[in-house]
Amino acid sequence: MAKKKEPTIEEKLRALYDLQLIDSRIDKIRDIRGELPLEVRDLEDEIEGLNIRIEKLDVSQKELEDQISSKKNLIEESKALMKKYTEQQKNVRNNREFDSLTKETEYQELEIQLAEKNIKEFKEKIELKIESIDSVKSTLGEKTDHLKHKKGELDTILKETEKEENMLLGKSEDYKKLIEERLLFAYSKIRNNVKNGLAIVPVERGAAGGSYFTIPPQIQMEIASRKKIITDEHSGRILVDEVLATEQKEKMEKLFSSI
Repeated sequence: MAKKKEPTIEEKLRALYDLQLIDSRIDKIRDIRGELPLEVRDLEDEIEGLNIRIEKLDVSQKELEDQISSKKNLIEESKALMKKYTEQQKNVRNNREFDSLTKETEYQELEIQLAEKNIKEFKEKIELKIESIDSVKSTLGEKTDHLKHKKGELDTILKETEKEENMLLGKSEDYKKLIEERLLFAYSKIRNNVKNGLAIVPVERGAAGGSYFTIPPQIQMEIASRKKIITDEHSGRILVDEVLATEQKEKMEKLFSSI
């Protein structure tokens, strides 16, 4: 069985640059989406929090209404007792019994006054709860409308880009299989350490793409010879010559247009 031929440095550089072009295309698609997915998730979390708050306010309002009903029942019970004591006073045998019933009646009057005071306080609290519920519901309505709008934006962008992104992600994985693990690790590490995700860039007008630092002519000749992998001493990016970059860009543009 014939031994698999080791790819040349040039072939490795072309595969790396192809992978970079694919990954940059994916980055561009994700940039179009921008912060929308995060905004949608934040709005969903806010809405969930507002719904929980409304539920708690509703429970609190119901508890206050139950307390009002309880106090109203207490008032009716006190009135019934007062009526009973008044009737009993007509049949007392001595002043001591009369005074005792009078005290019981006065106590029930105090109970009624306290219950009525409590009812008034509970009603005031209910008014505040209702105001809070109305305010939260208003905010909820605004957030829900905003979420609907943001989801619409996101859905539109996803419909336009999801198919292409998924196909590109598949292509990215395919191209990674063509690159040896050591180089792929270096590519990923550089890509994660630079702002724009460019781990491999062409030499343009005597400098690394996106850099102002001039590359010495001797190094430029070595890069153009494609005999070894050379990195930019300032950014750490892998460098390729402009001709190779142009050829791979044309190749990948055909791939992108077919997706």
